[in-house]
Amino acid sequence: MMKWLRRRRERRTGFPAARINNRDLTALLTEVSAHGHPNLNRLRLIANAIDPISLNIKQLGYSLARQLADALPPPTGTVARKQNLPNGLSTQSAIESEWVAHWCSELKIPVVYHRKLWELCFVLQSLFDADMIAEGRRGLGFGCGAEPLPSYLAAQGVAVTATDLAPEAAAASGWAESGQHASDPDQAFMAHLVSRQAFDEKVQLRFVDMNAIPADLTGYDFCWSVCALEHLGSIANGLAFIENSLDCLRPGGLAVHTTEFNIRENGPTVDNWMSVAFQRKHMEALAQRLTAQGHHVAPFDFGLGSGALDRFVDLPPYHGELPANLAEWLGPPAHLKLSIDGMIVTCIGLAIRKAE
Repeated sequence: MMKWLRRRRERRTGFPAARINNRDLTALLTEVSAHGHPNLNRLRLIANAIDPISLNIKQLGYSLARQLADALPPPTGTVARKQNLPNGLSTQSAIESEWVAHWCSELKIPVVYHRKLWELCFVLQSLFDADMIAEGRRGLGFGCGAEPLPSYLAAQGVAVTATDLAPEAAAASGWAESGQHASDPDQAFMAHLVSRQAFDEKVQLRFVDMNAIPADLTGYDFCWSVCALEHLGSIANGLAFIENSLDCLRPGGLAVHTTEFNIRENGPTVDNWMSVAFQRKHMEALAQRLTAQGHHVAPFDFGLGSGALDRFVDLPPYHGELPANLAEWLGPPAHLKLSIDGMIVTCIGLAIRKAE
């Protein structure tokens, strides 16, 4: 039987089963021969379909997201209202909510179906719910990069310490090349949100390793991070950071963090890597530990959403990996969930009130 299977595989591949090596696999997967002829090997024919399938899925999902976004009322004339948000996931219904429309209006950005937009709005709504966006408050941002929150908060009278990796550490990790790292205050300054004078008066930039928070960063009314703690090297490091960030707050202060969330409750997830993905069990264990210490963790809602875009999972290659003409053809990315290393990932937001 085994001999028959081996002979069958040899007939299909053209290579003896016992002698397939990297060179042979390369030949099997090469798109065209040295003469430019298409590679008609069965393995190559299967591989040929992967990119077109991915692009079809992306195009359909992005097109639907654009149509739904165009149908939303423009985010103008909105009013901030307390929502008392649960700790939860990025969903289509949240993007379509009045509270997201309000914070998009405040940030002067259009409402689009993108989980990164939801993260910014989740942080601001959570801070508003706790009366933290006010003159005289002190806020500490971790891994801020070029995000708009320091500028917006400064315009509201909040004194902000915006932190990021030191330039040499960011360069070593490849983070500086992403365009999301801030090496000087000018990269965090958003002229459409705050005057230069108010920004210079209210915002201070410090270089901070989130795995080793300096002891002098204390007494803040609130702290936050937006999709930064998953880059700390492991799930354990990320959870430790969330807990350690509470040391930066005065009693009763608020920590608000967003991060990558693997929607699969059990089974494997990415850990001990440049970007990790947390699961429900990690969040619940953290909440239990913090609650035992006297902190208040907002209730969790792990609902995945029921809208069409809640069920759209974006696939690689992602926008920055595509040739320029294909990226332009697809249009701006729009997704609430995506596949990272074969796992379906979205964003989760956590708000934690420090014990009094």
